[in-house]
Amino acid sequence: MSATTTDDAERSHHGQQKFATLLLGAVGVVYGDIGTSPLYAFREALRPFSHDGVTPHEVIGLISLMIWTLTIIVTFKYVLFLLRADNEGEGGTLSLLALLMKKTSRHATIFFFAGIIGAALFIGDAMITPALSVLSALEGLKLVTPVFTPYILPVAIVIMLLLFLVQSVGTASVSKLFGPITLVWFIVMGLGGLIHLADDPAIFAALNPLYAFDFITHAGLVGLVVLGAVFLTVTGAEALYADLGHFGRKPIQAAWFAVVFPSLALNYLGQGGLVLANPAAISDPFFLMFPEWALLPVVILATAATIIASQAVITGAFSLARQAIHLGFLPRLEISFTSASNTGQIYVPAVNMALLLGVLALIFTFGSSEALATAYGISVTGAMVVTTILSFQFLRVVWGWNVLTAAAVLLPLFILESVFLGANLLKIHDGGYVPVLIAGVLMIMMWTWKKGTNLVRQKAAGSEIPLLPFIASIERKSDHAPVQVPGTAIFLSSLTDVTPGVLLHNLKHNRVLHARNVILSIKTAPRPYVPDSDRVTIERLSDRFSRIELLFGFMEDQNVTKALPLCRKAGFDFEIMSTSFYLGRRKLVGDPNTGLPAWQDRLFIAMASFAIDPSDYFQLPSNRVVELGEQMVI
Repeated sequence: MSATTTDDAERSHHGQQKFATLLLGAVGVVYGDIGTSPLYAFREALRPFSHDGVTPHEVIGLISLMIWTLTIIVTFKYVLFLLRADNEGEGGTLSLLALLMKKTSRHATIFFFAGIIGAALFIGDAMITPALSVLSALEGLKLVTPVFTPYILPVAIVIMLLLFLVQSVGTASVSKLFGPITLVWFIVMGLGGLIHLADDPAIFAALNPLYAFDFITHAGLVGLVVLGAVFLTVTGAEALYADLGHFGRKPIQAAWFAVVFPSLALNYLGQGGLVLANPAAISDPFFLMFPEWALLPVVILATAATIIASQAVITGAFSLARQAIHLGFLPRLEISFTSASNTGQIYVPAVNMALLLGVLALIFTFGSSEALATAYGISVTGAMVVTTILSFQFLRVVWGWNVLTAAAVLLPLFILESVFLGANLLKIHDGGYVPVLIAGVLMIMMWTWKKGTNLVRQKAAGSEIPLLPFIASIERKSDHAPVQVPGTAIFLSSLTDVTPGVLLHNLKHNRVLHARNVILSIKTAPRPYVPDSDRVTIERLSDRFSRIELLFGFMEDQNVTKALPLCRKAGFDFEIMSTSFYLGRRKLVGDPNTGLPAWQDRLFIAMASFAIDPSDYFQLPSNRVVELGEQMVI
């Protein structure tokens, strides 16, 4: 065998190993959330019929509806279509929004609000999912022995506290267990369903979509209530799209078709077969599928699976928050990277604390998965409708489809998801208001921050001096010229064509000018990553002044210190010990007569107070930073 053939074989083997690793990781992280839906989805869908017993037609219709909801929404929309609608390999609502903003400015306001609504709904989902999933798993202990009943709530709270506590440590090593555990979970689910298919072979009729259609058309108002529970089968589909950048399209698709979809379909069919043969099993059809000796191991495995599902949603919330910060929808918050090799593994303390408080509040308020399930669904369906709306614009702008073709493809999906959303909105009075309130608060915060920062930028531009005329005047020889001192001064500014206020303050109060002065602006590109070759743009303005722009993708760590060596390669050499970074610190003062309404003034100023110090956010050398303050009325 030749050396070339051996090398090709080794590369092929390595590629297969890498693909298998990504596929296993996708099973654990991407599908962790959707994999816990069988714990409660069928049980909650049966509940409206349980008072007078269920008929075989209702059971078959429900299972058919669940399987075809998985097929149409997850398989067709997400796995086959949306995984191709990526922003340079990244997925998710904000990633899709950033791509549309990069391609066109038409209807920018509409799509901006659609994007922040989708992001806010996802965060609401990230609060409800851990509470609902963990409670559902632990409630299986009641079937082992009623003695455990009083301890379910305290154990759930302890699990949540521990889960959010370990976020600061990072999940790099723990995540290696996610794939194998979740794979075992899917296998157990599939086998649990498989052994009950023979209970009543009539359940195979559920594979015919006509039974789903017949159920919907004849169920009446109760059918709408049931639809809200049926949609619980596809919770986690948005996380599937958001995790695209971590695993890639092909491993996610392979995991769905080879492992996840068959296991879910078998489990739902098995639950249906069990209930057809034993109608009393409607109290908890998932756990009653398993023999008594296996019940405790399955409850433990289910609890582990729900913790993994919760971890996946929490990590997704961290990633979404980072995207929102870089796109200017949230103030700069502290972001810690918990893995040296995987930039997707991050920790955002403020988001972690907000999620923990939200989850604990939900557990204390609702107390059981049955009560909490009524609050679930609105955030998921709302986020899916938003994604479909953004996808319509994607087909037109990015893929070049005409309006009629794009509408023909997406309108049926939009109608279906809108029906599900309407069904979930019926639960507003019964707990459904919770995700609406959470999303509403988050949406107002993101809108206020975007509006406020635009106002601050406008006021700053109106009061500052154009940069080039200022340089021309300062370079002229005169008796009043400032004293020149050795070294380099870097002035951070978001506006590249005006003189930074901190530079003017330094001249006014200290009457000195450094030998080299750099106006540094840091920009976020509407794409996830920027190659080093495009990172730095340097423009020489005069003998003493230069303008440098650093460009980062919205998924990247905006580390200025690490970018400085690239400036050296581009021809501008820095000696860090003779360089000072000048930052302006603004104290905002609200004035409802000049800008935002009074309530929005207060909210914007409060949000600004939570923002991390720019020197920490941009990771500037701590002993080389000089700050000068000013007041600004907004």
